[in-house]
Amino acid sequence: MPANPEEIEDAEKERVTMHYQVAPVRIVGENGRVTGMEVIRQELGEPDASGRRKPVPVKGSEYIIPADLIVPAISQKLDLSILAENHGFTISKWDSFEVDKRMATNVEGIFAAGDAVTGPATVVEAIAAAHKAAAAVDAYCTSKRRAVA
Repeated sequence: MPANPEEIEDAEKERVTMHYQVAPVRIVGENGRVTGMEVIRQELGEPDASGRRKPVPVKGSEYIIPADLIVPAISQKLDLSILAENHGFTISKWDSFEVDKRMATNVEGIFAAGDAVTGPATVVEAIAAAHKAAAAVDAYCTSKRRAVA
């Protein structure tokens, strides 16, 4: 995945393990649960007409990266087709959720963060937004519990 030096540095600060020049092959699991992702090593082939060297899979170099959660985070687009036709959310012209400063959508009790709000951005930005949304959800739930008590 292409990344600028700042993104790599931020990821390393978060103790992210990097697997360079590999491509995902498949998600593996057991008993309906994710257990890892199979990847294959890549080597750079000959330059194409633009001068860019295309990654080429190295036959027999597949291996499994153990995992219990896989988060697709590149070239993803929000799939709004899963929402009911009359969902009521305010959607931006970029097909993302509009939220207020607390990460709350216009639908009571529903919050959104990350690429679902900003569109494609860095993972660090998505994590920061998720922390902000989690705090807002906690405050919202706490206020609802107090109102019932």
